[in-house]
Amino acid sequence: MAMAPMTRSRAGNEGNLATEQMAIYYADRADAGLLITEGTVVSKKAVGFINVPGIYSKEQTESWKQVTQAVHDKDGKIFVQLWHTGRLSHPELHNGELPHAPSAINPEAKAYVESGFVDTVTPKEMTVEEIKQTVLDFKNSAANAVEAGFDGVEIHASNGYLFHQFFNGASNTRTDEYGGSIENKARILFETLDALKDVIDYSRVGVRLNPSMHGVQGMTVDQDTIPTHEYIVNRLNDYGLAYVHFSEPFTDVSAVPFAVTEIAKHFRPIYKGLLMINKGFTKESGNQVIEDGYADMVAYGVPFIANPDLVARFEKDAPLNAADQSTFYTFTAKGYNDYPKMDA
Repeated sequence: MAMAPMTRSRAGNEGNLATEQMAIYYADRADAGLLITEGTVVSKKAVGFINVPGIYSKEQTESWKQVTQAVHDKDGKIFVQLWHTGRLSHPELHNGELPHAPSAINPEAKAYVESGFVDTVTPKEMTVEEIKQTVLDFKNSAANAVEAGFDGVEIHASNGYLFHQFFNGASNTRTDEYGGSIENKARILFETLDALKDVIDYSRVGVRLNPSMHGVQGMTVDQDTIPTHEYIVNRLNDYGLAYVHFSEPFTDVSAVPFAVTEIAKHFRPIYKGLLMINKGFTKESGNQVIEDGYADMVAYGVPFIANPDLVARFEKDAPLNAADQSTFYTFTAKGYNDYPKMDA
């Protein structure tokens, strides 16, 4: 079992550095098979939430060393999730400038700023030069992750964020080499992976995908959505990745044309490497999806927020603490490192 990446907005300091409290938070959960950090931005332009950490500067890289050391001291393994939010951002987070995206289409979603959640705006369509710079930003951040002591990186190509925006016809209407065909819409992901080979071994790289995301974060499933993800997953077989991390649909897509309702079951025959699955699993359903042969690992999110000793609780069939959703994204100690373990 893995701990899924979850934004917690606890890096509310100058420079958006990782903190001692974050080191405690991850180390407390180090008995998971793998920890995947919260989305960690690869540049200032990648920001879409307040108080999220980055890994593009020297200071940020240095700050993460206390986190990786604390996890390794408990014999844990930790990957950093590399993140660019694209159009799921707001000018307030970019000194008044528009966020970047494949095309100038408002996702009609929400961004998280100082005053709370606000409506998104129509973004700026990225130039080819800006796309190439974003690829370099991911490469730089992956190199920084190695320097910071992370065991690997996860490319966030999911949940309506930048890479996913390129994959999706509702957010990408480009007519150049980054739009139109399935191959073109997926191009930025493979250019990024190809750039990473100079700084990190592919056996330490994961990719996260959410193929049937629909009606959330501006994503719409159309006739090309699943074929695009099938093309991506087939090509990922050639890279020898650590894993591909899929999400089951966030919403009921049983009546949505072209959607796949069971992601792990659908993509298991296509992907030959380690397949991780996420979305609302219990201990029982997690065991079942592995026993059925549809996944090799299960990533748990919210249960890990409220239960730092989730692994031990599963082992003992102990009851779980309930998570306080009001503290998920608040820059406070409450709801972060104060959930009791069983022995407390």
